Amino acid sequence: MASPDDTPLRLDERIPDLGFADADAALDCFLGWVLERGITPYDHQEETFLELFAGSHVVLDTPTGSGKSLCALAQHFKTFSELGRTFYTAPIKALVSEKFFELCRVFGAEHVGMMTGDGAINRDAPIVCCTAEILSNLALREGADARVDSVVMDEFHYYADRDRGMAWQIPLLTLPNTQFLLMSATLGDTSAIRDDLERRTGRPVAHVDRAQRPIPLEYRYSMDPVHEAIDHIVRSSQAPLYIVHFSQREASEQAQALMSVNYCDSTEKDAIAAAVRGFRFDSPFGKHVERYIRHGVGLHHAGMLPRYRLLVEKLAQQGLLKIICGTDTLGVGINVPIRSVLFTKLCKYDGRKVDILTRRDFQQIAGRAGRAGFDTRGYVVVQAPAHVIDNARLAAKHTDPKKLRKVRKSQPPTHGFKHWDEDTFRQLVDQPPETLQPTFRADLGQLLAVMQHAQEQGGDALPGLARLHALVDESHLPDERRAWVHEQLDAHYDALLRAQVVHLHPGPTATLDPDLQHDFSLHHSLSLFLVAALSSLDRASPTYALDVVTMVEAILDHPMAILNAQTAREKGRKVAALKAEGIPYEDRLEALEGIRWPEPMKDELWAMFDAYVEHHPWLDRDALKPKAVARELAEGYRGFADYIGELGAHRSEGQLLRYLTDVYKALLQNVPEAMRTAELTDLLAWLRALLGRVDSSLVTEWERLLAGSDAPATAGPPPPLDISADPKAFAARIRAELHGIVAALARSDWEEAHACMRGNGFLPADIEAAVQPFLDEAGDIAFDH
Repeated sequence: MASPDDTPLRLDERIPDLGFADADAALDCFLGWVLERGITPYDHQEETFLELFAGSHVVLDTPTGSGKSLCALAQHFKTFSELGRTFYTAPIKALVSEKFFELCRVFGAEHVGMMTGDGAINRDAPIVCCTAEILSNLALREGADARVDSVVMDEFHYYADRDRGMAWQIPLLTLPNTQFLLMSATLGDTSAIRDDLERRTGRPVAHVDRAQRPIPLEYRYSMDPVHEAIDHIVRSSQAPLYIVHFSQREASEQAQALMSVNYCDSTEKDAIAAAVRGFRFDSPFGKHVERYIRHGVGLHHAGMLPRYRLLVEKLAQQGLLKIICGTDTLGVGINVPIRSVLFTKLCKYDGRKVDILTRRDFQQIAGRAGRAGFDTRGYVVVQAPAHVIDNARLAAKHTDPKKLRKVRKSQPPTHGFKHWDEDTFRQLVDQPPETLQPTFRADLGQLLAVMQHAQEQGGDALPGLARLHALVDESHLPDERRAWVHEQLDAHYDALLRAQVVHLHPGPTATLDPDLQHDFSLHHSLSLFLVAALSSLDRASPTYALDVVTMVEAILDHPMAILNAQTAREKGRKVAALKAEGIPYEDRLEALEGIRWPEPMKDELWAMFDAYVEHHPWLDRDALKPKAVARELAEGYRGFADYIGELGAHRSEGQLLRYLTDVYKALLQNVPEAMRTAELTDLLAWLRALLGRVDSSLVTEWERLLAGSDAPATAGPPPPLDISADPKAFAARIRAELHGIVAALARSDWEEAHACMRGNGFLPADIEAAVQPFLDEAGDIAFDH
């Protein structure tokens, strides 16, 4: 198949005003558009087009790089030409956003919307991109009444995800009038899903799985040390290379180790330098990222700031990086073209235990190798365990068995390790992915959602309970698991009755407490608790704004890397104090046992929460999570870099940024306007200014979603946001920005001052030179006195 050009040929302009009444005419139109772009479809793509335009569901089980995106486009075009409404779903926001802009270019921005947990753009558009959970919630509430004519489910193997798989199953169970395109490169046996979908909808299901991978893969099991394996791959012209690790620490350490080897010549390094000219590497970890990148080595993991990860992706797409050291998350949908994949391990911690990779995970990551249009072959290399490699070399060196027995052999790691060998590797390569196993949970949030919808439709909430029980019966779960979920549902319903959230009337009928109607329209499960807790605070207190931040932090998930760093800092301070007091070593160890991260207002928060849970039994008793990260920063108006340095959390910059962004969002979304004092407004402005200086991409995208909730999308660069609409907030923001500049200048932190003055052309050295005369004058005055 020829690669498509970048000409943004608009598909929507090919459709008559009243749409296509004839599916054949719509198919001819779509194929004409495809050929005009210089694309010759593969056989499996043509088969998919025919099945979709004939009205069938399609399960598209084809390798990475085989053109699934074009098949998805065919589904969107078919539904759009019929004047229907089509949804694209994906597991992560980055994929949703990428697809949103792609579809804007093809169908016109006015016809495409996006919905995520943060907000929506053009939500009523005929083509909607959203996370799987958004569609699942819509399908659960509205069922067959939902305005969903077709759905493209990307990365459908998430159907088997332990925590999120239900979001991929619910639309299949509740949207009987919808046409589905289910896509993944690693589906395994889907016969049960296909049979159930056909029975449920009365629509045939086509299984397209006979595609050959366009770029074949060559697999190798390496008994060389990892540095030699890397060297062989790069020197053999098999770069760009993606080195897969299963922890951020290991990925960073590998990038550092590669600084001692030159894989880029001076011309290549000059090209990289030109590409990053003007880019800000001004965070604490940024200096390391810059060194790696200028050396031709990319680093990519969730602990990094988003702008660094995006830069690595951009440079990789331009072919400037020889090596990328990343975690396994890079293997999920991110567009980073690579020729070779090197697995440093075949075991990982899955959140519960260390285990061998599933065949699905292995094949998903390995499938990133081989670049369409560039490579004729991709390469996948798997390292043997390091101690096995060491011992094999010892055996080759010592041919005398008696001498070998006396040599001390390398031992496997004592934790975080499960053994693999070449047979393990072969099974991962040769065996098909595991059969997708369904997951289904019934929680109080789901029960309340369907009961609310039933009451809104007919005045009685009980049909919602019956509907959820019926949904459990129809689910893909085995019988014994269904029985357990039914029991959980009944237990949840009894809890709602006891708490008088549900009122039972003769008939029988049921109604929900009217105060509940706003409970689940907020953004966190503890949002209503937060409002109740905030009302107990004294707004005249000098710590009111900080106490509000503390309460907001208590309803958010823990940023564990940051909290662990706080704990280590607190223990270090305690040790220093005990040493100064002359406390013996054993007693010092005992004194450290109960120390953890700061938890201000812990006792007050738990007392209020315990009382609240008595009447809100659906809340998890572990949901309250006291901590003080944003509060610590705000108390001293500290800088992001200073705080990272204090905690020694350089590799977790990205997690701190995401957490502070969540705090900012929660403050705006969940603290009522009437509870915002001037001090809290200033604190909000300070936090927003800090986020803007570090990396504004996360919060700016969210602000655009909020600002454009009902506005058409734009295909080009988004216009700047008008931050002056609210005069009070605007004035606070100006004060916060100026405070940031003055504080940086007072510390002689020219890099931070440069970040505060973003976009004005001044470099750190220019700022230092401009300020130096004033510092000299101040020094002279101090000397005179």
